[in-house]
Amino acid sequence: MAATTSSYSITMRLHTAPDHGVVGAVATAISEAGGIVTGIDVAESSHERLVVDVTCSASDADHAQVLAQAVETVDDVEVHKLSDRTFLLHIGGKIEVASRVPLKTRDDLSMAYTPGVGRVSMALAENPDDVRRLTVKGNSVAVVTDGSAVLGLGNIGPGAALPVMEGKAALFKRFADIDAWPICLASQDTDEIVRAVEMIAPGFGGINLEDIAAPRCFEVERRLRESLDIPVFHDDQHGTAIVVLAALTNALRCVHKRLADVRIVVSGGGAAGTAIVGLLLAAGAVDVVVVDREGALCADDDDLSPAHRDLAAATNPRRVTGSLHDVLEGADVFVGVSAPGVLEAEWIRDMAADPVVFALANPDPEVDPAEADKYAAVVASGRSDYPNQINNVLAFPGVFRGLLDARAHHVTTDMLLRAAEAIALVVTDDELNPNFIIPTVFHPDVPKAVAAAIAGPQH
Repeated sequence: MAATTSSYSITMRLHTAPDHGVVGAVATAISEAGGIVTGIDVAESSHERLVVDVTCSASDADHAQVLAQAVETVDDVEVHKLSDRTFLLHIGGKIEVASRVPLKTRDDLSMAYTPGVGRVSMALAENPDDVRRLTVKGNSVAVVTDGSAVLGLGNIGPGAALPVMEGKAALFKRFADIDAWPICLASQDTDEIVRAVEMIAPGFGGINLEDIAAPRCFEVERRLRESLDIPVFHDDQHGTAIVVLAALTNALRCVHKRLADVRIVVSGGGAAGTAIVGLLLAAGAVDVVVVDREGALCADDDDLSPAHRDLAAATNPRRVTGSLHDVLEGADVFVGVSAPGVLEAEWIRDMAADPVVFALANPDPEVDPAEADKYAAVVASGRSDYPNQINNVLAFPGVFRGLLDARAHHVTTDMLLRAAEAIALVVTDDELNPNFIIPTVFHPDVPKAVAAAIAGPQH
């Protein structure tokens, strides 16, 4: 049975006989059915019955039903109600607007709203540069999506993308105290997306593009960077690239190799793969080969799409061809941002000594990290239940904190390189080992270090 996960955490309200020994029988039934009990609370107790809330983790929705059925088999127990805790958490949404100023008296209203606010508006009309200082613009980010590439779920549309964008906004607040707003657009037309963002841009200090499918995301980002005077950051591309470079920097420290000397294979030529390759090359990597569904991207191939043609032109200096298995032979590093199961664990034996494997496809990686660990010196994934989680939360809060603090107008490659270095350096020499190459997302120094690196020495 698959491992249990807090993503499928359920609470069962049970009506039982007035015998506290029943609780132990319930816990045993859940355990025998493959669940993990994480909490038991007696909600009511009387001579007639007990009302007990049992919280447990399942592996998926079907397994949750199996656990409920197992509990029903216990004598004198009735499952009165079954609640999915993840859905309960989302009721009413995960974010809200709160006032930062008191609104208790007429004086408060006269300053925060009319007539006092009119004085501020006139001042901003005369001095537009003060908008960031005197409004929420200076601390706000628009999290923009068209719902076309949401997590690993695909093109599910803007409404279904909203919970994800809310979550992103909550992370901005939690890790960098930034007010972020989910903007889910009912269009997947490039011109309409660009125009919509241009029209709302005056109210924001930065734009975070999220879950927009390739190749449309490249064009949207390029055009917005050209037309707007606030920074535009595509987290699926550049956030991922920052964290991958940071983790790879420390992984290579573990195996005593230099970025300029290693051969790197990247599986996946989409948004994330393209950005990772670009940042690796900017950091000094030389031998990088990108593999997509049809095999290694090579500049000699005339049938490539425009995006893949550009990617091939910048990579594969040895002009290698063939499948992923073919090009892995002798490689030092594998970075996967593609699809589940494309890498057989045994293929890692064909790589160079002390290979590094980053299997980052979510929720199911290119190779089982536990299997990869049998052959690789360092293994990382996007999963939280294995060591070395490559998580964009390490990057984007600090990136935007630094951009907003510096009142930056653009995001530069040098900023991205500095951010990656800052994350890598949070892991001290004493802490560094093959199972700890990247700090946890809850490390308090990460957003501060990234923000300082982005803002630059003047800050």
